[in-house]
Amino acid sequence: MDVVALTRALIDIESITDNEEAVGEFLFQRLRELAGPSGGQVEKIEVAPRRYNVLAHWGTPVVTLSTHMDTVPPFFPSREDDTDVWGRGACDTKGIIASMIKATERLVAGNVANHGLLFVVGEERNSAGAEAAAKDPRGSKFIINGEPTENKLALGTKGCLRFEVVAHGRMAHSAYPHLGDSAINKLIDVLQSIRESELPVDPVLGPATMNIGTIIGGRAPNVIPDYAKAEVMYRLIDGGDSTAEIAIAANAGRAEITEILRIPAVRLGSLPGFDTDVMAYTTDIPAFDGAWGEPYLLGPGTIHVAHTSQERVPKAQLHEAVGIYEQLVRRLLAA
Repeated sequence: MDVVALTRALIDIESITDNEEAVGEFLFQRLRELAGPSGGQVEKIEVAPRRYNVLAHWGTPVVTLSTHMDTVPPFFPSREDDTDVWGRGACDTKGIIASMIKATERLVAGNVANHGLLFVVGEERNSAGAEAAAKDPRGSKFIINGEPTENKLALGTKGCLRFEVVAHGRMAHSAYPHLGDSAINKLIDVLQSIRESELPVDPVLGPATMNIGTIIGGRAPNVIPDYAKAEVMYRLIDGGDSTAEIAIAANAGRAEITEILRIPAVRLGSLPGFDTDVMAYTTDIPAFDGAWGEPYLLGPGTIHVAHTSQERVPKAQLHEAVGIYEQLVRRLLAA
């Protein structure tokens, strides 16, 4: 199977988060076939019932290639045209898995030791697989994480900060609004203040950004609403303290504001001779918490089509990634 055929085989195994067992078994069996004649070791590392990470290594894994097995919904199968492979997970991250496996085949054929593959569950929801792996380190000094970067080394990734903003009011007949207290009006005023707030900027990662992702509230068109809630997501360029202070100040006590999730921005390793870029999304890297070594981030495909009905990965970038991953492992081993 070449890298394109392997990508399609992986895409066609549905692995929406919490349902990674089938793709995990496929990878376990394939890596056993690769490891058996070459002295490698392959194991399943349980994360939850019927959910496990897959680790393969040849000697102590000083350099580890890693990405996630799970995808977002909905599932749709693979197809290909002259330039691209299409399907759920094509770039996020079935094509990356295929490229990493093909790079490892080259390393094994060249009798290169002290490298490994780690495929984890749960990245698309809560990084459960990476968190489990962080509690079970194997001596790796460098981890090359795979996410779609168009085969550029990422200099950093933005973090995220998510708040729930809840406003309370008092119900009344809509013909007599002065007898009520509109929670929706309160929430709109808070969200407008949040939108107008100036956010921090980093010279490398660029500006922090904000998105109001959901709004719910109210009872009926003819009822003054007593409840309204919004979910607000910031993309961070630092640890998040300054952005949290900005959000709380914008709220000014008018609603309940609760922090739900915080993942700090990450600065990443780079090497001479590679194109570089900055990624606005978050990855499993913070969840590894340094337990698998200094992080690097690279993969074929663009994040702009991930999580969409147009998800695809260029065939040329898949083939290119095989060589890049092999080169990265060799250079980091030499370092």
